[in-house]
Amino acid sequence: MLVFVPSTETLSEEASKRLLSPFGLPFAVERIALTIDDACAAANSIGYPVVVKVSGDTIAHKTERGLVRLRLADEEAVRNACTDLLGRVTAADGQVSFLVAQMVSGNREFIAGVITDPQFGRMAVLGVGGVLAEAIDDVALSPLPLKERDALSMMKSLRHQKMLGEFRGEAALDARSVLSVLNGLSAACDANPDIYSIDINPLIVTASGELVAVDALVELHKVRSSTKSFEDQHPVARSNRHFDALFNPNGVVIVGASSHPGKFGFVSLHNLLANEYKGSIFATNLQGEEVLGVQTLKSLDDLPTGSADLAFFCTPAAANEDLLRQCSEKGITSVFISSAGYRESGEAGEHAEQGLVSLANSLDILIAGPNGQGVVSTPRSLCCQIVAPYPPSGGISVASQSGNFVSSFLNYSRQTGVGIARAVSAGNAAQVRVEDYLDWYTTDDSTRVGLAYIEHVSNGDRLKSAMTKMSERKPLVVVKGGATTAGSKAASSHTGALASDDKVFDGVCRATGAIRVDDIERAFDVAASFSTQPLPRGNRVVVLTTVGGWGVVTADAIARDGVLDLVDLPDDLMAQLGDLLPPRWSRNNPIDCAGGETRDTIPQIMDIVTGHDQVDAVIFLGIGIQSNQARLMREGSFYPDFGLERIVQYHNRQDERYAIAAHEASQKYLKPVLIATELAVADPSNPGPATVRDTGRLCYASGSRAAYALAQMVKYSNYRASVS
Repeated sequence: MLVFVPSTETLSEEASKRLLSPFGLPFAVERIALTIDDACAAANSIGYPVVVKVSGDTIAHKTERGLVRLRLADEEAVRNACTDLLGRVTAADGQVSFLVAQMVSGNREFIAGVITDPQFGRMAVLGVGGVLAEAIDDVALSPLPLKERDALSMMKSLRHQKMLGEFRGEAALDARSVLSVLNGLSAACDANPDIYSIDINPLIVTASGELVAVDALVELHKVRSSTKSFEDQHPVARSNRHFDALFNPNGVVIVGASSHPGKFGFVSLHNLLANEYKGSIFATNLQGEEVLGVQTLKSLDDLPTGSADLAFFCTPAAANEDLLRQCSEKGITSVFISSAGYRESGEAGEHAEQGLVSLANSLDILIAGPNGQGVVSTPRSLCCQIVAPYPPSGGISVASQSGNFVSSFLNYSRQTGVGIARAVSAGNAAQVRVEDYLDWYTTDDSTRVGLAYIEHVSNGDRLKSAMTKMSERKPLVVVKGGATTAGSKAASSHTGALASDDKVFDGVCRATGAIRVDDIERAFDVAASFSTQPLPRGNRVVVLTTVGGWGVVTADAIARDGVLDLVDLPDDLMAQLGDLLPPRWSRNNPIDCAGGETRDTIPQIMDIVTGHDQVDAVIFLGIGIQSNQARLMREGSFYPDFGLERIVQYHNRQDERYAIAAHEASQKYLKPVLIATELAVADPSNPGPATVRDTGRLCYASGSRAAYALAQMVKYSNYRASVS
């Protein structure tokens, strides 16, 4: 990683443009003038109207200081403007000159540039510009060097999309012009490693849709040799052998087992035993007590060599270095350290943590943690952690900088039935970080989708590489904590002021193909969708509902997000539906059956709609309504008389059939079919959501959550298509 010293040099506008011009940046025609007479001559040469600015090595924001004059129509106006501008120059400005430029007009202004992030390095910036750039705050970033798909993604991610199309009688913005600017910035940075930031604001869109740059500011910082963190200076050999021992151990030893049910040493052994781990189990206890039927060893010295490849430490921090040496002697490859008292506790703890890492590296031992919650691996029935729960088996693999959120994801797994393959709390991540777990998940056959929670980034290059590597093979869903904290960047340029840490991370996710989600609950929805549904081949979606209101709200959610296309129903599909539904059906998308469905209507429609070649996905709303009424009938005092027993059975069977029909249609046509109802949360035992769960899929808590998850699947599908 490049590290920049604090000393900086800000180039004048003229010098900035001179540096950037060879890379195709579309600057307006302009001249440099040292005197008022020269400025008048330059204006006459360029043609009126013109702009006159004061340019100097120490002058950054000319507009804020009143050092710009616009729309000067003749030589007299130029002369008067130059005289006035000279009166505003101070001694601190040093030597100055006039910059005389063609007056470029347009109703739209953008901003482009480059910032340098402390972790992820240089990032291209594109956004809505002009004097209100900071107030509008609509920018997108992407790591350099740029690929064409990255530049296009930046354009699509801007909120003010109407400014890209035809606007107030002007042509749509030429995408090629934007690509040329962004590619030019990327090329300039490739050729000039000392560029720290570039600010081109405004980029004016002409009536023909072309971009013209009328201002530029380049900031240079000297690059010194790479400075690495302690962890980067002391890397461990993170081989498959180490991670296999962590996630697929043949034997586990709980170090520091306790007979007290409130101690971590008891809880971790209990969780290992209670979930029927498929391997040998050992435990150490200074008194050699029997704990939960396991005869403990007084010391690791008593452990048969080669009998365990994973150790789980529930011991004081002061004891752990000696224990690591004993682990090495016994052939233990990986150690999970739950102990606190390290970096999180202060300077002394940080020193102890560094010593622990150095020792582990010298012993060729992988250490997870310290100060971590534990590790779960359902293919081995491994629940080696100091808290509950243990999830059902599935294809989601979790790596988190927060142990609490590991528990949250596992709880959602238990609630929904969508299973987990691996889960690990990184703790202090002294030696092994989230990105290292993601690297291993990428090649792990049990992992279908990665799910990561990240609060802080210690090595942006490594994290970016791991995210890219995984996304090219498997979906990766990421939640970033601390999203509202502004970055600590120097805001000497407009681009720097706009580039918060959150926007930087957004840009990294877009460029790497990772799907960023703002909250934990929806992140699990998205990961569960990737794990259990086919990947959509396009964005054309049909909403099928038995009750109108749900369809309307879901359609609104689809329209707001702008990713999915609520496709117009083709004529042939309309005709088929008309044969199955009463005349009062909605005759559009969403398909509202209007309560006119018969016993077989929903399964038939599900198959017809899912199988249509102009439909890529289906969202079904309304499952569980009949079973909900059946529950009320069953719980009432009239049951089972008056024919209630029979109708209750019928209602329950219908909702079960709907869930099965959706699953079968999805498998038959290899398209996602998502089912949503609030009963998934309000009454998960309802036969509708319960049967969805039995098919191994997620029943979404609302149509809007289903639509959001499907939109993220479409985004990832588009990314995979762009890199294939």
